[in-house]
Amino acid sequence: MALTVATSACDEGGSETTHAQYGNCQVSGRHGEFHLSPRTAGALTVKTTLPAPGWWNGNTPESVKSGYEYCMAANIAYRSGLDRVKVENAPFPEVVSGRTKDFDLALAQITITPERSKVAEFSPPYLDSTLGVLIRDGEKINENNLRDVRIGVAEGTTGEAFVKNRLKPTKPVTAFPNDPDMVTALEKGRIDAVVHDTTILLAYPQKREGRVRLIGQYRTDQGYGALYPKGSPNKAELDRVIKQLIDDGTLAKLSVVYLGGAFGQDPDKIPYFKVVSGS
Repeated sequence: MALTVATSACDEGGSETTHAQYGNCQVSGRHGEFHLSPRTAGALTVKTTLPAPGWWNGNTPESVKSGYEYCMAANIAYRSGLDRVKVENAPFPEVVSGRTKDFDLALAQITITPERSKVAEFSPPYLDSTLGVLIRDGEKINENNLRDVRIGVAEGTTGEAFVKNRLKPTKPVTAFPNDPDMVTALEKGRIDAVVHDTTILLAYPQKREGRVRLIGQYRTDQGYGALYPKGSPNKAELDRVIKQLIDDGTLAKLSVVYLGGAFGQDPDKIPYFKVVSGS
Protein backbone atom coordinates (compact mmCIF):
# COMPACT_ATOMS: atom_id res chain seq x y z
CA MET A 1 0.00 0.00 0.00
CA ALA A 2 1.32 3.42 -0.80
CA LEU A 3 0.31 6.95 -0.10
CA THR A 4 1.32 9.78 -2.36
CA VAL A 5 1.17 13.22 -0.83
CA ALA A 6 1.88 15.97 -3.32
CA THR A 7 1.91 19.67 -2.64
CA SER A 8 3.61 22.74 -4.00
CA ALA A 9 3.38 26.37 -3.14
CA CYS A 10 4.64 28.99 -5.53
CA ASP A 11 5.21 32.67 -5.17
CA GLU A 12 4.27 35.12 -7.89
CA GLY A 13 7.52 34.45 -9.67
CA GLY A 14 6.74 30.74 -9.92
CA SER A 15 9.43 29.48 -7.54
CA GLU A 16 8.71 27.25 -4.56
CA THR A 17 8.45 28.97 -1.21
CA THR A 18 9.33 27.63 2.24
CA HIS A 19 5.58 27.47 2.99
CA ALA A 20 5.00 24.31 0.96
CA GLN A 21 3.11 21.58 2.80
CA TYR A 22 3.58 17.81 2.71
CA GLY A 23 0.63 16.32 4.55
CA ASN A 24 0.33 18.51 7.63
CA CYS A 25 4.11 19.05 7.88
CA GLN A 26 5.86 22.38 7.80
CA VAL A 27 8.94 22.17 5.59
CA SER A 28 11.96 24.45 5.62
CA GLY A 29 15.35 24.95 4.05
CA ARG A 30 16.13 25.46 0.38
CA HIS A 31 13.99 23.54 -2.10
CA GLY A 32 16.13 21.39 -4.42
CA GLU A 33 19.43 22.04 -2.61
CA PHE A 34 20.23 18.31 -2.73
CA HIS A 35 20.01 15.97 -5.69
CA LEU A 36 18.77 12.38 -5.46
CA SER A 37 18.07 9.62 -7.97
CA PRO A 38 14.71 8.46 -6.55
CA ARG A 39 12.97 5.16 -7.28
CA THR A 40 9.99 7.09 -8.62
CA ALA A 41 10.43 10.36 -10.49
CA GLY A 42 9.49 13.32 -8.30
CA ALA A 43 8.79 11.17 -5.23
CA LEU A 44 10.65 10.07 -2.10
CA THR A 45 9.68 6.44 -1.42
CA VAL A 46 9.81 5.69 2.32
CA LYS A 47 9.26 2.32 4.01
CA THR A 48 7.97 2.14 7.56
CA THR A 49 6.03 -0.11 9.91
CA LEU A 50 2.59 1.05 11.04
CA PRO A 51 1.11 1.86 13.47
CA ALA A 52 3.73 4.05 15.16
CA PRO A 53 1.98 6.90 17.03
CA GLY A 54 4.01 10.06 17.32
CA TRP A 55 6.29 8.88 14.53
CA TRP A 56 3.64 8.23 11.86
CA ASN A 57 0.21 9.45 12.94
CA GLY A 58 -2.21 7.09 11.25
CA ASN A 59 -2.80 3.34 11.05
CA THR A 60 -2.56 3.05 7.26
CA PRO A 61 -0.44 4.77 4.60
CA GLU A 62 -3.54 6.61 3.39
CA SER A 63 -4.23 8.15 6.79
CA VAL A 64 -0.71 9.34 7.67
CA LYS A 65 -0.37 13.11 7.46
CA SER A 66 2.02 13.94 10.31
CA GLY A 67 4.51 12.57 12.84
CA TYR A 68 8.23 12.91 13.57
CA GLU A 69 9.53 10.52 10.90
CA TYR A 70 6.83 11.40 8.37
CA CYS A 71 7.70 15.10 8.61
CA MET A 72 11.39 14.22 8.59
CA ALA A 73 10.74 12.49 5.25
CA ALA A 74 8.76 15.51 4.05
CA ASN A 75 11.70 17.82 4.78
CA ILE A 76 14.11 15.45 3.03
CA ALA A 77 11.82 15.38 -0.02
CA TYR A 78 11.46 19.17 -0.07
CA ARG A 79 15.16 19.89 0.25
CA SER A 80 15.82 17.30 -2.48
CA GLY A 81 13.42 18.96 -4.89
CA LEU A 82 10.85 16.14 -4.72
CA ASP A 83 7.22 17.21 -4.52
CA ARG A 84 5.70 14.16 -2.88
CA VAL A 85 6.30 11.49 -0.25
CA LYS A 86 5.33 7.92 -1.10
CA VAL A 87 4.74 5.88 2.07
CA GLU A 88 4.87 2.07 2.02
CA ASN A 89 3.95 -0.10 5.00
CA ALA A 90 5.86 -3.33 5.65
CA PRO A 91 6.58 -5.69 8.59
CA PHE A 92 9.61 -4.56 10.57
CA PRO A 93 11.67 -7.74 9.98
CA GLU A 94 11.21 -7.22 6.23
CA VAL A 95 12.29 -3.59 6.44
CA VAL A 96 15.61 -4.39 8.17
CA SER A 97 16.34 -7.69 6.39
CA GLY A 98 18.03 -6.34 3.27
CA ARG A 99 15.77 -8.53 1.12
CA THR A 100 13.92 -5.62 -0.45
CA LYS A 101 15.41 -2.69 -2.34
CA ASP A 102 12.33 -0.99 -3.84
CA PHE A 103 12.53 2.17 -1.71
CA ASP A 104 14.76 5.20 -1.20
CA LEU A 105 14.99 5.01 2.58
CA ALA A 106 13.26 3.41 5.55
CA LEU A 107 12.29 5.34 8.69
CA ALA A 108 10.85 3.01 11.32
CA GLN A 109 12.67 3.75 14.59
CA ILE A 110 15.45 1.47 13.38
CA THR A 111 18.37 0.99 15.75
CA ILE A 112 21.72 0.93 13.99
CA THR A 113 23.48 -2.39 14.67
CA PRO A 114 26.53 -4.17 13.17
CA GLU A 115 24.31 -7.06 12.05
CA ARG A 116 21.91 -4.82 10.16
CA SER A 117 24.79 -2.86 8.66
CA LYS A 118 25.90 -6.04 6.88
CA VAL A 119 22.74 -6.11 4.76
CA ALA A 120 21.81 -2.42 4.53
CA GLU A 121 23.27 1.09 4.70
CA PHE A 122 22.57 3.56 7.53
CA SER A 123 22.49 7.31 7.92
CA PRO A 124 24.14 9.10 10.82
CA PRO A 125 22.07 8.47 14.00
CA TYR A 126 19.31 11.04 14.44
CA LEU A 127 17.99 10.02 17.89
CA ASP A 128 19.30 8.05 20.88
CA SER A 129 17.71 4.66 21.51
CA THR A 130 16.91 3.05 24.89
CA LEU A 131 14.75 0.05 25.80
CA GLY A 132 11.78 0.65 28.09
CA VAL A 133 9.88 -1.74 30.37
CA LEU A 134 6.08 -1.56 30.27
CA ILE A 135 3.90 -3.42 32.81
CA ARG A 136 0.25 -3.49 33.91
CA ASP A 137 -0.57 -0.85 36.46
CA GLY A 138 -0.51 -2.28 39.98
CA GLU A 139 1.94 -5.11 39.27
CA LYS A 140 5.03 -5.35 41.47
CA ILE A 141 7.68 -5.84 38.82
CA ASN A 142 11.09 -4.15 38.96
CA GLU A 143 14.63 -4.52 37.67
CA ASN A 144 15.34 -7.22 40.28
CA ASN A 145 12.54 -9.64 39.31
CA LEU A 146 11.95 -8.75 35.64
CA ARG A 147 13.83 -11.79 34.35
CA ASP A 148 11.44 -14.08 36.26
CA VAL A 149 8.23 -12.92 34.56
CA ARG A 150 6.73 -13.56 31.10
CA ILE A 151 8.24 -10.95 28.75
CA GLY A 152 6.89 -9.85 25.37
CA VAL A 153 9.09 -8.34 22.64
CA ALA A 154 8.62 -7.07 19.10
CA GLU A 155 9.74 -9.60 16.52
CA GLY A 156 13.08 -8.89 14.85
CA THR A 157 14.01 -5.92 17.05
CA THR A 158 17.02 -5.08 19.19
CA GLY A 159 14.66 -5.45 22.17
CA GLU A 160 14.19 -9.12 21.34
CA ALA A 161 17.95 -9.67 21.12
CA PHE A 162 18.55 -7.72 24.34
CA VAL A 163 16.03 -9.77 26.33
CA LYS A 164 17.29 -13.12 25.09
CA ASN A 165 21.01 -12.36 25.22
CA ARG A 166 21.36 -9.91 28.11
CA LEU A 167 18.40 -10.38 30.47
CA LYS A 168 18.25 -14.15 29.89
CA PRO A 169 14.76 -14.58 31.41
CA THR A 170 13.78 -17.75 33.21
CA LYS A 171 10.42 -17.99 31.37
CA PRO A 172 9.70 -18.23 27.63
CA VAL A 173 9.81 -14.96 25.67
CA THR A 174 6.92 -14.19 23.31
CA ALA A 175 7.67 -12.28 20.10
CA PHE A 176 4.85 -10.26 18.52
CA PRO A 177 4.52 -9.09 14.89
CA ASN A 178 3.29 -5.62 15.89
CA ASP A 179 3.19 -3.30 18.90
CA PRO A 180 -0.60 -3.05 19.49
CA ASP A 181 -0.95 -6.86 19.71
CA MET A 182 1.93 -6.96 22.18
CA VAL A 183 0.47 -4.28 24.46
CA THR A 184 -2.99 -5.88 24.26
CA ALA A 185 -1.46 -9.19 25.37
CA LEU A 186 0.06 -7.35 28.33
CA GLU A 187 -3.28 -5.79 29.29
CA LYS A 188 -5.07 -9.15 29.08
CA GLY A 189 -2.48 -10.91 31.24
CA ARG A 190 -0.99 -13.19 28.59
CA ILE A 191 2.42 -11.66 29.33
CA ASP A 192 3.65 -9.69 32.34
CA ALA A 193 6.01 -7.13 30.83
CA VAL A 194 7.04 -5.64 27.51
CA VAL A 195 10.63 -4.67 26.65
CA HIS A 196 10.73 -2.41 23.61
CA ASP A 197 12.01 0.98 22.46
CA THR A 198 11.29 3.60 25.12
CA THR A 199 10.29 6.17 22.51
CA ILE A 200 7.61 3.81 21.24
CA LEU A 201 6.31 2.61 24.62
CA LEU A 202 5.99 6.13 26.02
CA ALA A 203 2.79 6.68 24.06
CA TYR A 204 0.91 3.77 25.63
CA PRO A 205 0.27 4.82 29.26
CA GLN A 206 -1.91 7.74 28.17
CA LYS A 207 -3.23 5.95 25.09
CA ARG A 208 -4.42 3.04 27.27
CA GLU A 209 -5.76 5.37 29.98
CA GLY A 210 -3.39 4.32 32.73
CA ARG A 211 -3.90 0.56 32.44
CA VAL A 212 -0.18 0.19 31.75
CA ARG A 213 2.83 2.12 32.98
CA LEU A 214 6.46 2.53 32.03
CA ILE A 215 8.67 1.69 35.01
CA GLY A 216 12.21 1.89 33.67
CA GLN A 217 14.57 1.83 30.73
CA TYR A 218 17.88 0.24 29.75
CA ARG A 219 20.70 2.17 28.09
CA THR A 220 21.84 0.63 24.82
CA ASP A 221 24.44 3.17 23.62
CA GLN A 222 22.75 2.99 20.22
CA GLY A 223 20.75 5.33 18.03
CA TYR A 224 18.09 5.38 15.35
CA GLY A 225 19.18 5.75 11.74
CA ALA A 226 17.55 5.97 8.34
CA LEU A 227 18.08 2.70 6.47
CA TYR A 228 19.00 2.58 2.79
CA PRO A 229 19.22 -0.42 0.44
CA LYS A 230 22.73 -1.84 0.29
CA GLY A 231 24.77 0.02 -2.30
CA SER A 232 22.26 2.86 -2.55
CA PRO A 233 23.50 5.58 -4.94
CA ASN A 234 21.74 8.13 -2.70
CA LYS A 235 23.51 7.36 0.58
CA ALA A 236 26.01 10.23 0.52
CA GLU A 237 23.40 12.81 -0.47
CA LEU A 238 20.77 11.54 1.98
CA ASP A 239 23.39 11.57 4.74
CA ARG A 240 24.06 15.23 3.94
CA VAL A 241 20.36 16.12 4.11
CA ILE A 242 19.83 14.33 7.42
CA LYS A 243 22.96 15.89 8.93
CA GLN A 244 21.62 19.30 7.90
CA LEU A 245 18.25 18.52 9.53
CA ILE A 246 20.10 17.66 12.75
CA ASP A 247 22.45 20.64 12.67
CA ASP A 248 19.84 23.30 11.88
CA GLY A 249 17.48 22.12 14.64
CA THR A 250 14.71 20.83 12.39
CA LEU A 251 14.62 17.39 14.00
CA ALA A 252 14.71 18.88 17.50
CA LYS A 253 11.62 20.93 16.61
CA LEU A 254 9.86 17.84 15.24
CA SER A 255 10.64 16.02 18.49
CA VAL A 256 8.98 18.75 20.55
CA VAL A 257 5.91 18.92 18.30
CA TYR A 258 5.27 15.22 17.69
CA LEU A 259 7.13 13.09 20.23
CA GLY A 260 6.51 15.41 23.17
CA GLY A 261 2.77 15.23 22.60
CA ALA A 262 2.80 11.47 22.13
CA PHE A 263 5.01 10.74 25.12
CA GLY A 264 3.16 12.77 27.73
CA GLN A 265 6.29 12.61 29.89
CA ASP A 266 9.99 13.37 29.69
CA PRO A 267 11.87 10.16 28.80
CA ASP A 268 14.90 11.37 30.76
CA LYS A 269 12.83 11.23 33.98
CA ILE A 270 12.23 7.48 33.62
CA PRO A 271 14.58 5.48 35.91
CA TYR A 272 17.48 3.66 34.30
CA PHE A 273 17.70 -0.05 35.05
CA LYS A 274 20.78 -2.22 35.26
CA VAL A 275 20.82 -5.80 34.06
CA VAL A 276 20.46 -8.05 37.10
CA SER A 277 21.90 -11.49 36.42
CA GLY A 278 20.47 -14.63 37.89
CA SER A 279 22.08 -16.78 40.53
